[in-house]
Amino acid sequence: MRKKTLLKIMELQTQQSQRHLEEVRSIYREMRGYRHDFHNHLQTLHGQIQAGEYENALSYIEELDGRLHNIDPLVKTGNVSVDAILSGKLSRARQDGIQVSVKANIPDKLALSDAELSIVLGNLLDNALEACMEAQGERFIRLFMSIKGRMLYFSMLNSAAGKQKKYGSLFRTHKSGLHGFGLARAEHIISRHSGWIKYNSEDGAFTTEFLVPVSE
Repeated sequence: MRKKTLLKIMELQTQQSQRHLEEVRSIYREMRGYRHDFHNHLQTLHGQIQAGEYENALSYIEELDGRLHNIDPLVKTGNVSVDAILSGKLSRARQDGIQVSVKANIPDKLALSDAELSIVLGNLLDNALEACMEAQGERFIRLFMSIKGRMLYFSMLNSAAGKQKKYGSLFRTHKSGLHGFGLARAEHIISRHSGWIKYNSEDGAFTTEFLVPVSE
């Protein structure tokens, strides 16, 4: 039984590493696209200024400034590790046509280690991404993270196909048991740090929340 569990952990870690690599590549492709577009924008502005169309150039700059706020793929929470994890996952979400909204402001130092953050946030977001892809109609992920007193608070609402069946304290997905196993690991980490995590499934939406101490 122990050997079977270790094999599951190794398989899950391999899958997560492969996903992380693809997410990093996805961000790189996005940044290359922005660089290419930026060159075209400069040429347009140069032509407008040379032609004396200063008002058009100013309007163009204002439009570009507005677009930059919407297309920046990098999440900035105040925590470098969380930024890296969320940026990769949410970049993948955008490529799949999922609308993403993130509001997060947290400290750089947390009780959860980088590895624990990767397991917890990675598995919760993978679950949300999978649920979104199975949903009918609008696909969205709305994520919120902040500090409440001495606790780190996480809340995520995502679209889902329908009400999911609960097994014990967890909701399983339609994939193999490995995905549910990943959620169990996330729950175990939160519990080990004297926190709590809960889920709520309704028709068309799924909610995840957890609270965990900021420091030991």
